[in-house]
Amino acid sequence: MAIRLIAGLGNPGARYEATRHNAGRRFVRYLARRFGIELTGSTKFKASAGRGNVGEADLRLLLPSTYMNRSGEAVGVFARYYRIDPEEILVAHDEVAFPPGMLRLKDGGGTNGHNGIESVIAGLGSRDFARLRIGVGHPGDKDRMLGYLTTSAMPESEWNRVDAACRLEDELLEVLLRGDLQAAMNRLHKPEANEP
Repeated sequence: MAIRLIAGLGNPGARYEATRHNAGRRFVRYLARRFGIELTGSTKFKASAGRGNVGEADLRLLLPSTYMNRSGEAVGVFARYYRIDPEEILVAHDEVAFPPGMLRLKDGGGTNGHNGIESVIAGLGSRDFARLRIGVGHPGDKDRMLGYLTTSAMPESEWNRVDAACRLEDELLEVLLRGDLQAAMNRLHKPEANEP
């Protein structure tokens, strides 16, 4: 099924803007700028949202205004209102299993310990949505994880790698949005296509 909605997970407010947990929000904001999609705040959806054309795709973008662990409240309500099935949703989020600058697509599955994904699963009542996992690196010690993700800003050099990786080429974006996730994975997961 074609992707009709991309949601970017993170925490709202300037305090969290440059933290690693906001990699998904940053990706969606980048898409909004690149394709001229205006994101407007809505209390009804607990999110900022916009709609526009990305190539031939009619796409909605969503930034929950809830905190990360309540992301599903916004994604679930929004998807139901616009009758968007879980299989038509791509959720962009930070991933500590990969170094900064590495992207990986995943079709459905578990949470891998990610509270935002857990909330989205609860909000949609389904695991059957695609994920764009944006590498932000690992602190080396799980006891440092919370501060690493939510308190300290990611260094600019690492953000530069993340931002460069997120500038998906038009052809890859087209394949992804038409719902051919396996073909998109084949292109994105090639070593030379996505080196940190």
